Amino acid sequence: MVRITQQRIKCIGCNACVEAANYRWRMSRRDGKCTLIGSKEKKGFYTMLVGNDEYADTIMASKNCPVNIIKIELIK
Repeated sequence: MVRITQQRIKCIGCNACVEAANYRWRMSRRDGKCTLIGSKEKKGFYTMLVGNDEYADTIMASKNCPVNIIKIELIK
């Protein structure tokens, strides 16, 4: 499993994560920030678990984020 964590409040809406994995990220029309689709919010952090098949795309989204607000962790 892969844990994705995003600190959405610091998002600048550059769209890099959407380009890396458009099935997992989407731009919000309301505030122009990226949203982690299917995540749960707790204290400003949006988190979710996904299958290992999404690892490469989520790593790309994390590396492309210019404000470094996406963290990826492999869970055993």
